[in-house]
Amino acid sequence: MAKFNSQAEAEAAGIYISKVKSFVKREGRLTKAQGRALEEFWPTKGIDYQSEPVDFTEVFGRAAPVVIEIGFGMGKSLVTMAHEAPELNFIGIEVHRPGVGACLADAGELGVENLRVMEHDAVEVLKNMIPDGSLHRLQLFFPDPWHKKRHHKRRIVQPEFAELVRTKLAIGGTFHMATDWEPYAQFMAEVMNAAEGYSNTAAEGDYVARPDYRPITKFEVRGQKLGHGVWDLIYERTA
Repeated sequence: MAKFNSQAEAEAAGIYISKVKSFVKREGRLTKAQGRALEEFWPTKGIDYQSEPVDFTEVFGRAAPVVIEIGFGMGKSLVTMAHEAPELNFIGIEVHRPGVGACLADAGELGVENLRVMEHDAVEVLKNMIPDGSLHRLQLFFPDPWHKKRHHKRRIVQPEFAELVRTKLAIGGTFHMATDWEPYAQFMAEVMNAAEGYSNTAAEGDYVARPDYRPITKFEVRGQKLGHGVWDLIYERTA
């Protein structure tokens, strides 16, 4: 990259530069139920990656505000959110195939129709598939904190990512982050407070109380009993 000023310049010159990934691809082993769910529900609830913007109205068969969650894990909280907010359309993006299968299985069992899932790199999806100014909310819950200092560059919340998210949010749309690692919460706040076109929705300080729409997970309950904290940050696009 040294002789190029940006990734775009390198690509224009026909040079491929390996990108730093914020995630580790974990294939895992599918259970029979996850495999069946992928086979049964992917045709109606799965979105294949493409290099051009999607039409949300076509994808969901209706027009409604769109919420995207990056890294939904096994998908239980995402399915719960979609089930409890039928007035919204939800898209979950996850690179862990068993998690995608588990999410589809739960959504199918509950008859959730306002949820679609993707199995792809979320940054590429945002850049290429999500129309500018189209999102009601983007959710990033408990991303890998990459604890070691030399790995901080792998954290997904970086200035470039904050700007990418801003372009995809509608004016008034929100970027909601949550983490159980306080140093990462502080890191997120530093990045977001310096980002242009955002306003922190916290009444004071950088953090907000967990909104009712974000379900509390078993992981959080266990952590609270051990005295661990969780920090929620919500920033609104203002420009």
